[in-house]
Amino acid sequence: MILGKVIGTVWSTRKDENLVGAKFLIVRHLNLDLTPKEATVVAVDSVGAGVGEVVLVAQGSSARQTTFTKNKPVDAVIMAIVDKLDIAIKEKIEETADA
Repeated sequence: MILGKVIGTVWSTRKDENLVGAKFLIVRHLNLDLTPKEATVVAVDSVGAGVGEVVLVAQGSSARQTTFTKNKPVDAVIMAIVDKLDIAIKEKIEETADA
C-alpha cells in the first residue's frame, strides 16, 4: 500500500464500459512525515475521497479486490481515507538520550 495525498482529479468522458461511474484522482506519494515525494499515481476512488485528503492506495492485482474495482481494468485504487497515523519514535528518543 502507498500513503498518499489527493492533489487533483482526472476527467474522462469516454472510457471502458467497466469504468463508467468511476472517479479518477491524482495521488502524490507521501513520506511517513507527510512530506510529498515526486511520484504520483492516478487511482480509482472507491471510498469517496477528495482533494487534500491523505489516503491509502493499493496497486497491481490488489487494486482489483474492492467491491467497485473487482474484475475491472484498474491498476491503482484508493481504498481508505487516513484519519490518523501513529508512528513509533523510539529511534529518535534513543538518539536524543545518547547526545
